[in-house]
Amino acid sequence: MTTDELTEPKPSALFVCVHNAGRSQMAAGFLRALSDGAVEVRSAGSMPAEMINPTAVDAMLERGIDIRAERPKVLTDEAVQASDVVITMGCGDACPFYPGKKYEDWELADPAGQGIDAVRPIRDEIERRVRHLLAELGVEPAA
Repeated sequence: MTTDELTEPKPSALFVCVHNAGRSQMAAGFLRALSDGAVEVRSAGSMPAEMINPTAVDAMLERGIDIRAERPKVLTDEAVQASDVVITMGCGDACPFYPGKKYEDWELADPAGQGIDAVRPIRDEIERRVRHLLAELGVEPAA
């Protein structure tokens, strides 16, 4: 570990959607995989579902990213405060706002109840946006 790694904190991102079962989980999965540990990744929902959307899981497995072990989590003020970038995906006004945080809203279709053919373009757009986020954070994608 270099001295820079000891003194420079990792950038962190929080992905938020209503159920934390589809879009935010796919985004977190892509960021974990593509940053190879260089970014601290969180995801949460304003009204978390019981489980991750199985079609989102299947769509991510097609890309070699396994999010089956993830569970929907409730959005907390602590998660927002601990993150440098907060990316919302249709959670409306449920996301707390803190000055000094960077906020982005990614308007994406909701994969809930959709088949794999409808989820693939959502997944691909999330990947494109995650790669752009990595560039903004100055992190070279692992793949």
